[in-house]
Amino acid sequence: MPTLLVELWNDAHDLRILWQLAVIAAGVGLAWWASRRMDAQGSPDDTARFTVGGLQRLQFPLTALIVVLIGRAVLKQWQPVGLLNIAIPLLTALGVIRLLVYALRRVFAPGSWVRSSERVISWSVWIGLVLYVTDLAPHLIQFLDELAFSVGGTRITVLMILNGTLAVLATLLVALWLGRAIESRLMQSPRLHMSLRVMLSKLAQALLIVIAVLIALPAVGVDPTVLSVFGGAIGVGLGFGLQKIASNYVSGFIILMDRSMGLGDVVTVDHHSGEIIKMTARYVVVRGADGTEILIPNETLVTTTVVNHSYSDRLVRVAVPVPVDYRSDLKVALSVMRDEASRHPRVLREPAPDVLIKQFAEHGVEVELGVWVDDSRPGSAGLRSDLYAAIWDAFKANGVRMPPPKYGTGNQDGNRPSPEAQASGRSPEM
Repeated sequence: MPTLLVELWNDAHDLRILWQLAVIAAGVGLAWWASRRMDAQGSPDDTARFTVGGLQRLQFPLTALIVVLIGRAVLKQWQPVGLLNIAIPLLTALGVIRLLVYALRRVFAPGSWVRSSERVISWSVWIGLVLYVTDLAPHLIQFLDELAFSVGGTRITVLMILNGTLAVLATLLVALWLGRAIESRLMQSPRLHMSLRVMLSKLAQALLIVIAVLIALPAVGVDPTVLSVFGGAIGVGLGFGLQKIASNYVSGFIILMDRSMGLGDVVTVDHHSGEIIKMTARYVVVRGADGTEILIPNETLVTTTVVNHSYSDRLVRVAVPVPVDYRSDLKVALSVMRDEASRHPRVLREPAPDVLIKQFAEHGVEVELGVWVDDSRPGSAGLRSDLYAAIWDAFKANGVRMPPPKYGTGNQDGNRPSPEAQASGRSPEM
């Protein structure tokens, strides 16, 4: 019978087990009280979420574990502590599960595979606890060590593969977790430019991953000097087949360093206009006015012409062309357009809306209303629609007319052009 279970069985027939139960109850009670106090203080803000949020999850098992460890150290001087010997690995397993699940949720976006991974972590830890309590762990380790095969002159066992996999996953998870924590801190720093924040966060994540790999390789049994061979192979690959990918990554860091564009800027690239909502090491995500998201490679942003509407300031002029009939009072038309533009909530009062006479065209006076907005978001289509609707109603109320189309099916007088006029390209008399 396993040693821990034998100790527990012996303790069950001794009234002194009540002291062990009292220690466990004290630990659980103190942990519950501390949890209530931390909940009463409110959730942590974003600047301390990675640290305080993790401590909140670990607080209950960690507090109870400390109390149980102290109680075991005291009680074992006078009596057996078999119950506490089992309570300690139970609380440790609970803390490990909470810590791993918290780190997994902070590193990766919510998804079905994340939930599946959480269940795998929980089952793996509890199964490991059962193997430890039942003293089956040494036999399982020996069995996995005996399952081996040879690659050249190297003997590889299943135990080595499992240990190496766990070491790599653990180091990468810690590196990604720290990378997200650093990114969260940098993105909230008001003293750094947004492009510099993104660049530093990407560099920190890449550096942490490299350090994690260098730490995990010796744990797997791989000599880190082997990376020099792979580095040469990767260099050749970058020079031939991966040159486009390498160019996008290098271009991404160039964009971040020269601060030519950043998050929230409105840009036009290859007939695609929109707001930059995300910048990665390989591409930039631009959201258009219709809600579509365009992924533009960083190399394109470096090698082609980019119109940045928000480069020096966020003021954007929106032009609204309006034709006016020759029979209308032009001064009234200009005044009406200026007044309607000033009433719109998105239009700035300074610079004030301006109305320009572009030219005296064949069928009417071409007038352009210019207004300024301060948000520079891709929403000029909606603004123009509002202004056109207001100008249309104001023109009808003030007797201002717009010229009919040159080849329309009718005009404002209700006349229809004759077939001869349509064939000769002439419009009817007005």
